[in-house]
Amino acid sequence: MSGSQTVRLPRTGYAVSAEFYDVLQAPLDAARVRHLYGHDVRNARSGVLDVGAGTGRVTLMSLAESRVGVHAVEPARAMRAPLMTRLASLPPELRARVTIHAGTLDEAELHKVADVAVCHNTVACLDPAARSALWPAIARALVPGGSLLLQLPPAGLPGEEIVRVFPAQRVGRHEYGGRMVMSADGNRIRSRFDYWVCGAEGVLREHTETFWVWPTSRAEVIDGLKAHGFVPLPGRDDPTVLAVGLVGHGSGHLSASRVPRAHNE
Repeated sequence: MSGSQTVRLPRTGYAVSAEFYDVLQAPLDAARVRHLYGHDVRNARSGVLDVGAGTGRVTLMSLAESRVGVHAVEPARAMRAPLMTRLASLPPELRARVTIHAGTLDEAELHKVADVAVCHNTVACLDPAARSALWPAIARALVPGGSLLLQLPPAGLPGEEIVRVFPAQRVGRHEYGGRMVMSADGNRIRSRFDYWVCGAEGVLREHTETFWVWPTSRAEVIDGLKAHGFVPLPGRDDPTVLAVGLVGHGSGHLSASRVPRAHNE
């Protein structure tokens, strides 16, 4: 597209994490995405857009909770592989409602295909330039009055190293384990994932993969989105998620039929 920036999401990353994510993190994440986004997805009338689909937790939830078409955008081949395998096991009538876009959102050239967009566990790993390019791409993909729900990046740098250990999981004779270590590095957060597989004889193999996170305040994200027609939606109580609506062209306000209700309604 002339005059537009390309949204740069990782294409070759996650080679290590893709193997371990579904075992160590996905079960809890599946429950979380249903809690955070399920209400809005169930109310979708035009379509659902999953930006940074990963191995498919939001995509699968959207297929189960809605009756509309789902567009899943995932540039990283390592993450698309388990997503495609998972979709292949679904009944044909469900697979017919989901389209996988293997490049960036700009490259997918989606226009007014959805009234609900979800960015889960995605925005934090985009540098400021990539975030600025993502907002207009999402605006183009949404119908006027559509809503965007995004998991917010950390608001600031951690004062000290943060370690989160994932509960170990047994698969046959082997035990899979891992941890995430977050620490400040300049104006970014270094997010290192350590994984290991143990057998009766001890550690069989170990792997490490590092990602970068750019802290941003909620107010800064809102300001960036406002330039592309998004306004905050009321009635949301989870501080980790921002819900915004795309103002209808020329209307000056959101159509009442397009404003998702609060989760507690």
